Amino acid sequence: MTTSLPEAPDVGGLSIGILGGTGDQGKGLARRFALAGHDVIIGSRSAGRAQEAAQSLGSGVRGEENPVAAREADVVIVAVPWDGHKALLESLRDELAGKIVVDCVNPLGFDKQGAYPLPVEEGSAAQQAAAVLTGSTVVAAFHHVSAVVLLDPGADEVDLDVLVLGDDREATGTVQALASRIAGIRGVYGGRLRNAHQVEALTANLISVNRRYKTHAGVRVTGL
Repeated sequence: MTTSLPEAPDVGGLSIGILGGTGDQGKGLARRFALAGHDVIIGSRSAGRAQEAAQSLGSGVRGEENPVAAREADVVIVAVPWDGHKALLESLRDELAGKIVVDCVNPLGFDKQGAYPLPVEEGSAAQQAAAVLTGSTVVAAFHHVSAVVLLDPGADEVDLDVLVLGDDREATGTVQALASRIAGIRGVYGGRLRNAHQVEALTANLISVNRRYKTHAGVRVTGL
C-alpha cells in the first residue's frame, strides 16, 4: 500500500540562486533547475568565474557575485565547501533575510579509510546556517544528489528522493515542490531541522557505496 503525497504548491515561477554555483554540485543543480524552466543565478566570490560557469550551462542561467545572487533570487541554495560555510553566510546575512535558504552542505572529512562525518557545534551544517541566518528560513535538502548524474547530458532523469528537513512546513513544502521539478526526483519531508545531522552524515555512507560498486547511488523512500 502506498501513501499519496500532499498536493505541491506552484513553484514554477521562482528564481533560484546557488551560492557556490561554480562547483560541480552547484553547477549540476543549476543545470537541472534551468532545464525545469527556472531562472537560475550562479553565485561565486568572482563574478567572472560565475559567468564562465553560467555560460557553460546555456540558457536560463546567469552568473553574479554571491551577494547579488543572494539578493536577487527568490530561493537560495547553499552549496559551498564546508570550511567556508559559516563565514560566507555571516557575510550575506542581510541579503538572505526574509528568504528560504536551502542548505545542502555535508560536513565531511576524508582519510585513507574514506569519508567520515565531522562534528558540528550547532549539530549540523543546516543548524549552523539557521543559527547564523536568524532572519531567514533555513531548510536542509539535496545532500545525496550526485553531481556526476546532475551534469550528465545522457541522464534524462535523476533517480532518487530528496529528503527535505525544516521547522517551517510552508518552507519545506516549497522546497519539496522545487526538488520534484527535477525530472525523476521526489521531494520527501524528512523531519525537523534538528534531524539534519544524520542526513548530512549519510553522505559518507553513500560515498562508500559508490566507491565499492563504482556507481552514483541515491536514496529512495519506499511506501510512498
